[in-house]
Amino acid sequence: MTEPQRSHPPIEPYDRGMLDVGDGNLVYWETCGNPEGKPALVVHGGPGSGCRPSHRQDFDPERYRAVLFDQRGCGRSTPHASDPATDLTHNTTDHLIADMERLRVHLGIDRWLLTGGSWGSTLILAYAQRHPERVSEIVINGVTTTRRAEIDWLYRGVGRFFPEQWAAFRAAAGPAYDGSASGTATGSASGTASGMTGMASDTSGGIAGGLVAAYARLTEDPDPAVRARATADWCAWEDAVLSLEPSGSARPYSDRPSAARLAMVRICARYFSHGAWLEEGALLRDAPLLRGIPATLLHGRLDLSSPLDTAWRLAAAWPGATLTVVDDAGHKGSATMSRHVRDALDGYARAVQVY
Repeated sequence: MTEPQRSHPPIEPYDRGMLDVGDGNLVYWETCGNPEGKPALVVHGGPGSGCRPSHRQDFDPERYRAVLFDQRGCGRSTPHASDPATDLTHNTTDHLIADMERLRVHLGIDRWLLTGGSWGSTLILAYAQRHPERVSEIVINGVTTTRRAEIDWLYRGVGRFFPEQWAAFRAAAGPAYDGSASGTATGSASGTASGMTGMASDTSGGIAGGLVAAYARLTEDPDPAVRARATADWCAWEDAVLSLEPSGSARPYSDRPSAARLAMVRICARYFSHGAWLEEGALLRDAPLLRGIPATLLHGRLDLSSPLDTAWRLAAAWPGATLTVVDDAGHKGSATMSRHVRDALDGYARAVQVY
């Protein structure tokens, strides 16, 4: 997710480091704001996007001790997933949850507010359901739970709005794609129609008919040209899905630096081809475990990549959570969405006396 202008001024970290989380991984972390302030953790999206300096500006630096970190394999964490030699065997949702706990203990924090969106929403919910006693509040802008149904929508279902781009995305998987439907995309109308037939009928090979798994295989190919092409094709599809939104960059994925794109797509394809190693629907089913944790859920009505129904279902299942639908926002956010995030964080901070 890309965000518009933040409200608080740019600040620099007062501390940072590399946390050894085991399995040869070092996770980058930083802390900003007031060392005696209310602890809060930014959980970035992707998976594999990494945190950005702009995330710091969500927080009142006088009231918050804001913690940012790069999840395994991305950002400034090492080893980096853009390097094909980096083994991702120990990069799963459970590993990331454990990393968050190690970081909390390392920083001497008892409880912290969690904030983030998109994939960050899924990781926040998974962590909070595992460790509810360690979470003070939650602010999510862009609700996802990474159900297989949500992944299937993003990489197949939403193609009905972008038939030409989806047909190209499908065809670019090439021999790595193990779906059973016939037809490939071409520049002709008949080729596009054939590709869309595949979208409707191909149910073999796993999530999105095996399309996500096909890209996961391509990002592991020994040929760097194959990996680069798969990364570009994946990012072109992600950009297309967000292309109708009124805010944000026209190419939020394709315009990222090469190494960042390679890492993100490799990690995304791996996680999504495995359903993030989560039981289907578990995060919605277990939302009552979060009873007593104040939560602000924000979701853009224009978000085609992550439709609103998931946010609505989560709010209905979570006692004490409030959902605000932001009419002018999609997955990339908007000025209105940023204001809601700021207001929620400022509100939770005002409830805490900082000495």
